Amino acid sequence: MGRNADAIDEGVAIALAAARLSVKNTILVSTISLGASFDPQQFRETARDALIALADEQDAAADAVSRARKAAWGRHTQPHGTHDYRDRDVRNLRRRAKQYAGVAKALRAKAEDEQELRALVEQAREAAWHDVEANLEGRLRIEAFRPDQDPDYASMREARMQALRLVDLQKLSAQARRRRKVGAAADEPADA
Repeated sequence: MGRNADAIDEGVAIALAAARLSVKNTILVSTISLGASFDPQQFRETARDALIALADEQDAAADAVSRARKAAWGRHTQPHGTHDYRDRDVRNLRRRAKQYAGVAKALRAKAEDEQELRALVEQAREAAWHDVEANLEGRLRIEAFRPDQDPDYASMREARMQALRLVDLQKLSAQARRRRKVGAAADEPADA
């Protein structure tokens, strides 16, 4: 039973990370894109929905594995692929179905536990804030960057100048030629 319990705990941890990511993205879209205020109660419903959806996925996986187990029962030939199960796979498939069902049960329990939902929303809020903070720091660092703050500025200057000459100036020259050619074609009188 230890292996099953460990597998279920690991599955729940992975599902909680997925739920946290889903809630975090909803928080970001709602508060930044839509300009809504942060309301923990609203996001508790989002967290509950995410956990239920993940539990439904686990139940579907348990059903699929159970069907595969039933189909594998009594088959003793050589398999033709990874998911072509045989009788020797029945025990492992039964264990996997129990594990999927165990993860689904645990997720449904968490979806009904207000304290778990509050914790999930708070973790998602912190993750959302971390994303916003990292984005702002990055933008401020780039926009406020000065050459004297970069220890590699002098050594990389020659490479930047070469890129300017070989790429940027060549592209600018080609654009100017195209504009002149289009302008000259527009100035030619049309044949009557």
